[in-house]
Amino acid sequence: MNLKLRLRAAGIHLLSSLVVAIIAASLVLTLWYPWPYRVVSGGQNLLFILMTVDIVIGPLLTLAVYNTSKPTKELRRDLLVIVLLQLSALSYGLYTVHQARPVVLALEVDRFRVTSAIDVVTSELSQAPEEFRNLSFTGPRLVSTATPRGEQRLDAIVMGMSGADLGTRPSFWRPWDDNARQQVVKTGRPVSAWLLEHPRAEEVNEAISRTGVPADRLLYLPLLARRTDWSVLVDRESGLVVGFAPIDV
Repeated sequence: MNLKLRLRAAGIHLLSSLVVAIIAASLVLTLWYPWPYRVVSGGQNLLFILMTVDIVIGPLLTLAVYNTSKPTKELRRDLLVIVLLQLSALSYGLYTVHQARPVVLALEVDRFRVTSAIDVVTSELSQAPEEFRNLSFTGPRLVSTATPRGEQRLDAIVMGMSGADLGTRPSFWRPWDDNARQQVVKTGRPVSAWLLEHPRAEEVNEAISRTGVPADRLLYLPLLARRTDWSVLVDRESGLVVGFAPIDV
């Protein structure tokens, strides 16, 4: 009988944990890591680890400690401790995922870079254009980057060697304008030529279909991200970013 009560208590805890996990997953995948950043920036992997630990450990601990022969006060205390530990782990996990969220998709001459919040050189935020001084909570902002000039060149080289490329430095962020559009058209490669070499690239064809733009009008540029490298799809006529494809160049 006691085992049945334990299983019932663990089951209730499991259902409650699943509800909380669904809410957390909606927040992460909808706001912080919209597609395709949940893939290229590792959002779904981080979330899977976080949710698995949170969903499994809490109910198992409840199964282990739930015992109706305990005094009511002691049983409530044990369950409260478990819930608090579970919420603490969830909060810390969400904080970690939040810090790793992508905040900028930056054009660096002939490639794009996805910059996570933790990689931003925050000391330069005050030097960024006003609209970029607060990091995004709803997916990356599209920016171009200024070309270092004069004394900036040496500083950019030194910072780049330490891992702070232009896409991570707010002082170089610039709004997406005509110059940026002309740059991606100039440096992009034809998707149609890539498809001739990889005619059975189903995932790429699906990505092209999602853009609503004919393949012969699309260009692709490398996309550097935290977990995996893809490519950004650009409309050669408008110079606008219209999609993403699993092309690793």
